[in-house]
Amino acid sequence: MKIYQQIQEFYDASSGLWEQIWGEHMHHGYYGPDGTEKKNRRQAQIDLIEELLHWTQIKAADNILDVGCGIGGSSLYLADKFNAKVTGITLSPVQAKRATERAIEVNLAARSQFLVANALEMPFADSSFDLVWSLESGEHMPDKMKFLQECYRVLKPGGTLMMATWCYRPTDKLPLTLTEQKQLQEIYRVYCLPYVISLPEYEAIAHQLQLKNIRTADWSTAVAPFWNVVIDSALTPQAIFGLLFSGWSTIQGALSLGLMRQGYESGLIRFGLLYGSREG
Repeated sequence: MKIYQQIQEFYDASSGLWEQIWGEHMHHGYYGPDGTEKKNRRQAQIDLIEELLHWTQIKAADNILDVGCGIGGSSLYLADKFNAKVTGITLSPVQAKRATERAIEVNLAARSQFLVANALEMPFADSSFDLVWSLESGEHMPDKMKFLQECYRVLKPGGTLMMATWCYRPTDKLPLTLTEQKQLQEIYRVYCLPYVISLPEYEAIAHQLQLKNIRTADWSTAVAPFWNVVIDSALTPQAIFGLLFSGWSTIQGALSLGLMRQGYESGLIRFGLLYGSREG
């Protein structure tokens, strides 16, 4: 089965349950720079969006692309915050449909659209968006270079790329051990990831693409507590009941939440940020 089909089926099956238990944001939460702030889980997810905007210093955007939009959590948040037009793309028809419904519910249907589209072959003209936002979708891309090329292509001159993605640790000083490679393979299998790369590798691609003002950051410590919160929420009667009806891939994902917690604890899994702009 092709990776695209696996990703589509995984999110088709699991998104309804995630929304029921967690709400509309399908990404990590932010728990302060040192990961010790105690907060409501939904607030932590909103704080992540706000902290990313602060880090990138994005003050305004008129036309936003959310790559890997889920059920429209970030898309609609950004549309509302910036009074912007937003387009979200996902491989999951279930997610696109639900995001469209949510846009209607929050009176943002006129300024938003959600499409089933492949991020490696985006159905948009060159120079279409002044902000390309990719929050935890890069890890699903089977060709990281092609993905960033597409993000660059659809950016308007003067536009901004903000990407936050799962990475593995830098390997310049110490290559991945056999144990780490096995751990990664297990994470890839469970969460339908073709592979991940390190943040320095993403930065190297960004330089090749001639993005300007490139910055990176590692926020692993700030987001790592998220997985403990997810594990706790997966043990509630509501979640267990929902899991029973959501199919094997979702059950497998839930049973393997500890893999990600372990990955952060050992320093293997990293939460990497990449910022760049296209020359105006």
